[in-house]
Amino acid sequence: MLSDEQFTRYQRQVSLVEFGESGQEKLLKSHVLVIGCGGLGNAAALYLAASGVGKLVLIDDDIIESSNLQRQVAFQHDDIGQTKTQALANRIQKLNSDCKVRVLTKKADYQQLSLEVMLADAVLDCTDNFPSRQQINRACFRNQTPLISASAIGWNGQFVVFDFEHSRKSGCYRCLFPFDENVEGQRCSDSGIVGPVVGTMGNLQALAAIQKLAMGEFIVPSHELKLFDGKTMNWQNLSMQKDVSCPVCNEQKSLSEQESEVIE
Repeated sequence: MLSDEQFTRYQRQVSLVEFGESGQEKLLKSHVLVIGCGGLGNAAALYLAASGVGKLVLIDDDIIESSNLQRQVAFQHDDIGQTKTQALANRIQKLNSDCKVRVLTKKADYQQLSLEVMLADAVLDCTDNFPSRQQINRACFRNQTPLISASAIGWNGQFVVFDFEHSRKSGCYRCLFPFDENVEGQRCSDSGIVGPVVGTMGNLQALAAIQKLAMGEFIVPSHELKLFDGKTMNWQNLSMQKDVSCPVCNEQKSLSEQESEVIE
């Protein structure tokens, strides 16, 4: 049951018919894993914390630089040189004490990643490279944990959810993007990016997570790639198909192979 203070804090959500007190209580008991604390992770984590998610685990091994401040809005100039995980955790704790935060400020091997994914109710992939995305996808698929993935570059954004808890036969991230290495020039560190575009995609990740956690299911269609054009503000929706030769959702790697893999 919500306390009086919690009811007052979250009353705008509680008043929604689809939400109610039961939805808010589910959020307060939920556990979300956010992998990547850059622009996507900043936006998503702040909104998840504000909404009342009970526990956030943040994974990133990066340090805040001046060039991050243009789009990573949880950070301030005084945070330069600090780890992104701890700076974001500090901001979250000031925003909402209901949200408990744990940080992992290092690269995670597959075994550790798989454990973190198994413990989570939902995973947000906020990374910016294909090796990490493929590792996260593999761990989520094998643990049947919902995966919410987004990316942004230039004026464009991509967004997709995978409800592996209920839709394991519909494919996975690797079916959609069968790449193990980055496409040349497709990282924000190598290319330009408009801050509000990455913020928009991170906010969508938070929104999808709230749907799943509070209402028990994604309202946004699973396994549907959404493309955002920040110049025209138009959206394009693309249905994906399962790759029958996908090495992730059609066959299992050995445990020794999994344990040797590392999040980049």
